[in-house]
Amino acid sequence: MTSTPNELTSRLRRRLEADHRQIEETAASELRRLGGSLSAVVDAALRTIEADTSSAVGRLSALLRRAWLGPLVVGLSLSLGIVGGSWAGTRWLWSTIEQQIEVLTVLRVDIEEARATLARIEKTTWGVTLREIDGERFVVLPAGTLDTRLWTVGGRPALKLSSE
Repeated sequence: MTSTPNELTSRLRRRLEADHRQIEETAASELRRLGGSLSAVVDAALRTIEADTSSAVGRLSALLRRAWLGPLVVGLSLSLGIVGGSWAGTRWLWSTIEQQIEVLTVLRVDIEEARATLARIEKTTWGVTLREIDGERFVVLPAGTLDTRLWTVGGRPALKLSSE
């Protein structure tokens, strides 16, 4: 059996088309297989990247919390200390002022009572006072009560008492 050139060309063409289809199918199959493998590798790489990123973000977040937590606690402690100290100092100062006001009021009452007592004494002693100067005792009389003055105390006539 002999073939004609047209038959040979036709057979070769069919053979080439079959080989071409087989190569395309094999290439498509390999590409699908490689695509699946590549997809699995990409998915694994993305999961690893996401896990590493999540871990890094967690560490960074913890680091930032620790970095800000210390100064925040110190700042709040100082603020509370200053506010508490100021409040306590103000309360102490206020109570001290109240005590001083009470003492001043008592002293004013005592002074008024002493003035009243002095006025009563002056009224009943007719202005006569007793003085001691350098160990010597004198009775100081009201001005104009003695014609002859032997001693004077503060410009007023006085009588010297014996030291016995």
